[in-house]
Amino acid sequence: MSGAAFLKPAVTVHLSPPGKAAVCTLAHILADTMTDSQTDGAATESPMEFYEKLTAQGEAVKALKTGKAPKEEIDVAVKLLLQLKLDYKRVSGQDYKAGCPPTDSPASGESVPAAAEDGDDLVDPWTVATSNAKGIDYEKLIVRFGSSKIEAELIERMERVTGQKAHRFLRRGIFFSHRDMHQILDAYENKKSFYLYTGRGPSSEAMHMGHLIPFIFTKWLQDVFDIPLVIQLTDDEKYLWKDLTLEDCHRYAVENAKDIIACGFDVNKTFIFSDLDYMGMSSGFYRNVVKIQKHVTFNQVKGIFGFTDSDCIGKISFPAIQAAPSFSTSFPQIFNGRKDIQCLIPCAIDQVRRKPYKKLQELKIKRFMQMSKV
Repeated sequence: MSGAAFLKPAVTVHLSPPGKAAVCTLAHILADTMTDSQTDGAATESPMEFYEKLTAQGEAVKALKTGKAPKEEIDVAVKLLLQLKLDYKRVSGQDYKAGCPPTDSPASGESVPAAAEDGDDLVDPWTVATSNAKGIDYEKLIVRFGSSKIEAELIERMERVTGQKAHRFLRRGIFFSHRDMHQILDAYENKKSFYLYTGRGPSSEAMHMGHLIPFIFTKWLQDVFDIPLVIQLTDDEKYLWKDLTLEDCHRYAVENAKDIIACGFDVNKTFIFSDLDYMGMSSGFYRNVVKIQKHVTFNQVKGIFGFTDSDCIGKISFPAIQAAPSFSTSFPQIFNGRKDIQCLIPCAIDQVRRKPYKKLQELKIKRFMQMSKV
């Protein structure tokens, strides 16, 4: 899943994993193993030339893997492929998609996705890559995405407020940034309710250890604060983005739910749902999706997520589905229609996006909440 921080009425905490980030906002540590590469030619070659190079390199990587070439040889080819993707995005302002040649430059008023802003690092919900031998620069990501670093002072306050030792992921900097965590702690001290929301995009039958990192941390948050948790399985998203059947995506959601349940969440305070199932069952959820859709324009969502004119309309409307669980009215069976319950969202840094996105969130939330009172 691409995480759930599209429109948030409250707080997020961001994580950083090895490789591609999972689902959280305290942030995880992405791949630190990419090598330096030459990019001097990036400014002189056209988007179509990069597209053709990328296509050829992709085929080369496939051939190496099919032929069971030595791991070192495959790694070199993959790193070159990632670098070409970075260069392609710099030149074209678009994500590379096999079989989809570059379109015209983004229309005026549209902004190039956040991932292309800082030369070497490409971090978005679909791609995590860097050409820097030192790896991803997390200090830059914090600035770019408009979050705040988790300092020792915040960790000490969490321990003081909860009476529990901070989780090792916090102490070791695995979760390294946040938005408005102090607001959640204020609410907790004042005996005000809040709930947790995280999720998983089911694209395979089983989850690996990297996928489990946000769930391990979320379980600790649920235990410490003794609060409800909703877990969104975005089987609809995987159908839209991956070359999978709808039936397989739903089956993967069921299988992944078993792995999530095994983490030991409180069965009386945890709701795990498939989008394909729940959207048709909850009028409250769908009403919020429609309200969010009305308050976000096509140009805004293209600028934030980097969608192009060749993307299907399902992708363009999906962020509203991922945003809806951050509003308590999406779960009337849990919160009895209450509109004043804040939401804490553990997700990866790639789900947080950037400062303009944060401003968009704040603006749209105000308009959404005003409308929700009608």
